[in-house]
Amino acid sequence: MHIVKGFAPADRPAIAALYWEAFGQKLGRALGPRDRALRFIESVLSPDHAVCAWAEDGRLLGVAGFKTAQGALVGGGYAEMARIYGRGGALWRIGALALLSRDTENARFLMDGIFVAPEARGHGVGTRLLDAIAEEARARGYAEVRLDVVDENTRARALYERKGYRAVARHSTGLLRYVFRFRAATTMVLRVG
Repeated sequence: MHIVKGFAPADRPAIAALYWEAFGQKLGRALGPRDRALRFIESVLSPDHAVCAWAEDGRLLGVAGFKTAQGALVGGGYAEMARIYGRGGALWRIGALALLSRDTENARFLMDGIFVAPEARGHGVGTRLLDAIAEEARARGYAEVRLDVVDENTRARALYERKGYRAVARHSTGLLRYVFRFRAATTMVLRVG
């Protein structure tokens, strides 16, 4: 397995598809239908905010994204969204997604999503990506990494805990659970410096 910062333009479709496979259940109502969601995600992916795991044979195994003041793995704004969904469709989607948005902060490096191909789960890909995120945080001068995990994703939370992340806050989605299909998320922090 190779861990690489960034990705090539030709990798966009594979990364968008894997992202949608991981997060489509949560984001489906805001970004669907699937074909439009894939076009949008593919168009706004930022290689500057990604760490990718690749198999020896060139298959994409997983991606960890991060968010900085300069952008995020899946960024984009109204203009990019309007190209795919139209002006009206973009307006309500931007509003809905803003409710999930996590702000960057100066004190902690924000991991903004990790996703592993189904056939690669349980083979150390997530662990290697988390290690790469911790290294990226250290290289950028951060002492801590922050992430959020939905409470229903117990497998991911168990991995984070094994890697030393500790829960620091829990946030309920309230009525938004009907839009995003999860009830709460836990903020977790890892000391890296």
